[in-house]
Amino acid sequence: MKSFRQVVFWAHLLTAVCVGLVIAIMAVTGVLLTYQRQIERWADTRDLDGAPPSATAQRMDLEGLLQRVATGLDQEPTSMTWYAEPTAPVAVAFGRARMVFVNAYTGQFLGEHSVAEREFFERVIDWHRWLGRPGDGRIAGRAITGASNLALLFMVFSGFFLWWPRKWNRAALTKVVFFRRGLSPKARDFNWHHVIGLWSAVPLAIIATSGVMISYSWGTDLVYRLAEAAAPSIGSEGRAPVRVLDARTREGSTSDTRMSLTALGEVAARQLGGWQSITLHVPREGANEVAFTIDSGDGGQPQKQGRLSLDGGTGEIVRWDPFAAGTPGDRLRDLLRFTHTGEVLGPLGQTIAGLASLGATFLVWTGLSLALRRFAAWRGRQTTSARMPPGSET
Repeated sequence: MKSFRQVVFWAHLLTAVCVGLVIAIMAVTGVLLTYQRQIERWADTRDLDGAPPSATAQRMDLEGLLQRVATGLDQEPTSMTWYAEPTAPVAVAFGRARMVFVNAYTGQFLGEHSVAEREFFERVIDWHRWLGRPGDGRIAGRAITGASNLALLFMVFSGFFLWWPRKWNRAALTKVVFFRRGLSPKARDFNWHHVIGLWSAVPLAIIATSGVMISYSWGTDLVYRLAEAAAPSIGSEGRAPVRVLDARTREGSTSDTRMSLTALGEVAARQLGGWQSITLHVPREGANEVAFTIDSGDGGQPQKQGRLSLDGGTGEIVRWDPFAAGTPGDRLRDLLRFTHTGEVLGPLGQTIAGLASLGATFLVWTGLSLALRRFAAWRGRQTTSARMPPGSET
């Protein structure tokens, strides 16, 4: 058992030395990304007045809002999101590159999305995913971060094995469960490494596991196999087909009239109780179906989202694809994707993920410090042994 423990120890140490810097980069950037979505939304809307002009004011119809934005900016919107909060501005997107905000009651143009914060987070994401490598260099960067996620997963489990006290008593547990004061630098690093490793082991294992799934296609395939579902075929963009509730084929509209987008939006609002935001995916001219994404969470919780397609002429449900309708593989994959950032549990989950990332930073620091001290002690013994005259060892 002692020899096996030594093997695990040296494998743990050597792995940490090899990937410690990369894990530190991913951990620090993970901390910076903890509240990315909330910060971006705050930066976008902090000075915008989306309140109604009077207590009796009603929201403009969706067609009117879209027309005003398209005319004012001379560009066709691709989606529009409105919120249950009555004072929240409506967000109108033009692909992924541009988003503007308008007053839901007056159609007044309020401003565009904040560029500085998004550029900052884009640079942080570049480092988190690809170590800041541009263009084709991202392939190598992704390979390194993916391998580091695997290494982190190994270190979490091997570290927990090494943490396990040989004797279960109060004194042994105190050394590895609680922070202690008045220690020498070496003893302090040892204490911090074990305490932080213990309390962050579970979230770090989840983060590393989901990171492996994101980094490798075989990781996604494994998720599907574990969920007893087949992985999606190539070209399906990683999603199983939506659940079709109304299987009628619509090659052409059977109605000469079309419902207004406002009326269709009201149908969408009734589809999911307690919704917080609804996104209209602006249909192309002549399209028979109108699609909505309905969210009863805070934007990062896939289990609280669903996609609805309505017949543009009758308002009947063509497809309703809530989270529960997905295959087990789809659901597990989506949950793991947002578990990586903690968003699946809302702000509390994000905080836990951020603290775990911060803990990983200290684990790298204390682990490398202990490794350097061990190396320095070994070099010191080697130097002392070399200076001793022959036969003096005895």
